[in-house]
Amino acid sequence: MKTLFRLALLLIPFGLLTSCSSVDVITDYDRTATFTNYKTYAFYKTGIDRAQISDLDKRRILTAIEDEMARKGFVKSESPDLLVSIFTTEKERVDVYNNVGWGWGPGWGWGGYGYGWGGAWGPGWGGAWGPSVSTSTEGALYIDLIDTRKKELIWQGRGQGTLGNTSDIDKKEARIREFVSKIMEAYPPEIIASR
Repeated sequence: MKTLFRLALLLIPFGLLTSCSSVDVITDYDRTATFTNYKTYAFYKTGIDRAQISDLDKRRILTAIEDEMARKGFVKSESPDLLVSIFTTEKERVDVYNNVGWGWGPGWGWGGYGYGWGGAWGPGWGGAWGPSVSTSTEGALYIDLIDTRKKELIWQGRGQGTLGNTSDIDKKEARIREFVSKIMEAYPPEIIASR
């Protein structure tokens, strides 16, 4: 029994780490675009101004995009090959949980020849009877790359995941960088590698 209890204590931190939400990424692109020709970029101010987020978060996103573009060898330019635009969406996510579950805890039970006090695995009930509800904000960040010569969208990446509703600026910036990094990992499209 002690071994099971110790194992449960060791697994709790692992469960907390794996429960952190990831960023789901979907991309789309123009199959006729020659992605190897794009070397320079600038931000598309008109599109960015329309994004429905705070100016502080816009700057955080744009800084993260600049870092990712630099990692990919792009140079910011007054006469760019690509324009970068962003937009965001968000919605409240509501999760309903049943309060009945399995767990470890002390309780009364049969102890050989009569009643006894001890610990056991078995069904347990949390706080109140019935379901409990938790809410979180789920958001999506879209990054658009527009060919300046053709004036056409050639690539779009969307990252979707749970936003950290936090006043901790470091955590917020880290989450934004994670979103941008995961999205930009998918650029250029894999089709380039197979040519």
